[in-house]
Parts: sequence; structure tokens; C-alpha cells
Amino acid sequence: MLALCWETMSAPGKIIMIRHGQSAANADTSIYNRVPDYRIPLTPLGVEQAKAAGERIRRELDGQKVSVYVSPYLRAYQTLEALSLGSLTERIIEEPRLREQDWANFQISGDIEDQKELRNAYGHFFYRFREGESGSDVYDRISSFMETLYRHWAKPDYSPNALLVTHGLTMRLFCMRWFHWSVEYFESLNNPDNAEIRMLVRTEEGKYVLDQPFTQWVERRVDETVLDAPPMVF
Repeated sequence: MLALCWETMSAPGKIIMIRHGQSAANADTSIYNRVPDYRIPLTPLGVEQAKAAGERIRRELDGQKVSVYVSPYLRAYQTLEALSLGSLTERIIEEPRLREQDWANFQISGDIEDQKELRNAYGHFFYRFREGESGSDVYDRISSFMETLYRHWAKPDYSPNALLVTHGLTMRLFCMRWFHWSVEYFESLNNPDNAEIRMLVRTEEGKYVLDQPFTQWVERRVDETVLDAPPMVF
């Protein structure tokens, strides 16, 4: 497992991340051209996925409190609601920096599909959607969010655990930033499934380990760089 040294005594024992449950757009992408992305709700299946994830999270917390940071998107809030954490929740903070990658305002399906093909050719980390963000833009705001986390953790009364209710790409980029993964390694990773969980667990040595790696669509090492990539033909 991957590890990072962290010596602040008030840092949480577990940093739990969850991707939202299945959304209406996961089931039907055409909804993007008529509903703002941040207003897209969960499907009934997505609610059930989140409820099942809540059972696991409650087991992981084992009666301890948790500070929650939630994306302002409807599907993230509905996921948090379905987790049913109740009195275990120390506080809930809406965190816009945990939002989904911005692609466009209303997405025109044909145009977005063309841009996805360009992104696949160019690279997911650096390709910027014409009306939105690149993966590197999301990485930058995640870096800013981490600075906020560190300030919160400096308080002696911080809760024993933290929970991020967010989106798949954001989860991968959070771990990339935290563990200092290379861009080439990030490019090899798949998104977690809907309502899938990843945890950073603090060890007795003061290091964090990732409980479960992200799956890869192509095998690459954590330390691979662009020097290891196949040469471009031009």
C-alpha cells in the first residue's frame, strides 16, 4: 500500500472518500443538455447504493465522530443524506472545490463526444474542455482544499475522522496530490464506481495508507513520468 508521513497529532485517523451514487446522467447522458450538472439528482438505484455505502462507513467509524466535506452538487448532497450518519456527524461543510470537473454549462452531446475523443488522444490530465476545466485545473483546486484541511486539523478539537462526499475524478486527483503520484500514473487509473469508497488510514507510525488501489486500464508504475511514455509519432 502507498503511504505518506503525517505528524500533526490532530490529523484524522481516517480520511474517507466516497463517490456519489448513480445519477440520472450516469443512466442517461442526454440529460446534460437540459439540466445544469449541479442539479442532476440520484436515481433510485443511486440512493440504494449510497445507503449500502453508509452501512460500511458507519462500521468504519465505529461510533466515532466525523467532519464531512460535501460537494455542492445535488447528487453529492443526496448521497450524504442516504448515508444516514446521524449523530456521528460532527459538522457538515459545503466545499465547492470538491465539485465535479467542469465540462460545459449545458452539454451538447455531439460536441462533448468529440471533445472526449480529443481528450483521450491528448491526455485526461492536461486536456481542457472548451467551456470547462482540465484535470490539472481540478488538481490545483484540490491542492487549495488540502491547505484548508491542514488548517482545520491544526485545531486540537478536530473530529477523529474526515469524510469527503465528492466525484470520481476528484477522488483520484485528491490521492494523486496526497501521495505525489505522477501524471503518467494518474492517466492509467479508472474512476471508482458509483458510491465506491476509498480510505486513507493513519498508521501508528503517523503515515497514511490507501486501503484499496484504484483499478488501472493500463499498467503503469506510480513513479513513471513522461520519459517512460511511448514516443509520439508526428
